[in-house]
Amino acid sequence: MSNGQRYRLRAPSTGREVIIEAAPDRVYRDRDTGEQLEVVGKLLPLAPSPSHLPWSVENLRFCPWCEQLAQKDLNDCPTCGRRMGPIGE
Repeated sequence: MSNGQRYRLRAPSTGREVIIEAAPDRVYRDRDTGEQLEVVGKLLPLAPSPSHLPWSVENLRFCPWCEQLAQKDLNDCPTCGRRMGPIGE
């Protein structure tokens, strides 16, 4: 289970982005330019979550029981709690 909230941070001059588990009281810097990274947004699912995959079309599947979206790396549906079958079934 992931306990830290993951954020998408961006370097203003280059536009390069990084996804990390960030702490609110720390300043993060770009390793090449040294400039301070700006928080662009939080990644879903919000912490704490049993999945480490971000919510995107490539990482989601439908639960066969409740028809709600769940990450592909989960065995149990986060909505109804029932066991989902293997992917591709």
